[in-house]
Amino acid sequence: MTSVATYKDHAIRVLRLGLPLIGSHIAQLAITLSDAVMLGWYGVDALAAEVLGGTFFFVLFLFGSGFAWAVMPMVARAEAAGEGASVRRVTRMGAWASAAFGLAAMPLLIWSAPIFRLLGQDPSLSQLAGQYAALVSGALVPALLVMVLKSYLAALERTAVVLWVTVCAVLLNILVNHALIFGNWGLPELGVRGAAIASVIVNLASLAALAVYAATSTAEHALFSRLWRPDCDALRDVVRLGWPIGLTNLAEVGLFAASTVMMGWIGKLELAAHGIAIQITSLTFMVHLGLSNAATIRAGQAHGRGDGTGLRRGAIAVLWVSALFAALTVGLYLGIPEAMIGAFLDPVEPDRAAVISIGTGLLAAAALFQLVDAGQVMALGLLRGLQDTRAPMLIAALSYWAVGVPASYLLGFPLGYGGIGIWLGLAVGLALAAVFLLARFRLLAVRA
Repeated sequence: MTSVATYKDHAIRVLRLGLPLIGSHIAQLAITLSDAVMLGWYGVDALAAEVLGGTFFFVLFLFGSGFAWAVMPMVARAEAAGEGASVRRVTRMGAWASAAFGLAAMPLLIWSAPIFRLLGQDPSLSQLAGQYAALVSGALVPALLVMVLKSYLAALERTAVVLWVTVCAVLLNILVNHALIFGNWGLPELGVRGAAIASVIVNLASLAALAVYAATSTAEHALFSRLWRPDCDALRDVVRLGWPIGLTNLAEVGLFAASTVMMGWIGKLELAAHGIAIQITSLTFMVHLGLSNAATIRAGQAHGRGDGTGLRRGAIAVLWVSALFAALTVGLYLGIPEAMIGAFLDPVEPDRAAVISIGTGLLAAAALFQLVDAGQVMALGLLRGLQDTRAPMLIAALSYWAVGVPASYLLGFPLGYGGIGIWLGLAVGLALAAVFLLARFRLLAVRA
């Protein structure tokens, strides 16, 4: 961003960079979405098990993604400052840190069934969810390395390849799911276990495709040359920036994971409806996440150039773009909730009407927090561009866990609002985070 650019110029540049990232995030979510839809058609028990096991996988994945997310602002700043060697160093060490975390976290997934039972989940559901989680653990390391390469390429504004590789991954996931969940083309019918195996295959294929592209199209960085050599200084920088991002991710996804556990206490149908509603809200959230990534890159570039005016104008532009989409989302959640929820269920499913009724109420509650959810993720993206991660981590942890989770429990159980109360508690935590994170960015932007 340059200091003479108008707000319109900034909005156009953010959209040009952000639209492929939005598409990539939507395509990435479509992998999970296709799992949910196909398992929902297979059976409500299979869907509920995937919701439980998949949530645990997602918690660990987002925690470990902190190192990959750290790569994005560091590469953007280094590239803008003309420091090509730093681009290579931080990306390599981001891969090292991500792989190490993935290997350390795999045993938690492999032996997760007792964890689900300790959390008060139905024993048979815990067993099925544990089978899913044990198999999908093989996808954790490749998924984290995919995130590192996506962050590296996005920071270099190579966003088109990120989009198309992810789109191809969606198609591959649907094909493998069709074969393994339902037992088509002469393959065994594996149900929820087939969805887990498909996730492993898809993540390995995505990693191979992105690695080949990075090696051939960004050869000037020699990304994979002597990859095995440690770089203690770069590793320290990545870990210093990445672990607060990971904990921030963990705090937010943990808020939704806690809501999943609480929904499981109410009942299996409520958990299935919650899983569908989470998929729908996650789909719209991907737009804000893509814009947040673009904000991180643009803010990192402005930071590398010392362009304070461009930083502030760009932030205002991207916040308005995100707010406009949030307003559109509210209309969809309140206008056509039955059609969106019904798409996840077999028309002859005996519990279809009950799940749709529960899910409609959850989407109405979700409409209340669209603007604040957009505000908090945009503020996080801007702050990461400035390589400010520790204060946001503390704000997120306090907002989500000291306020959001207790509010969900209080509204859901003692006050008797059930699933809708749990989701209203999410809104309280997200709103508090949005206010303080935006205030934090405003303070730093004034000084820039």
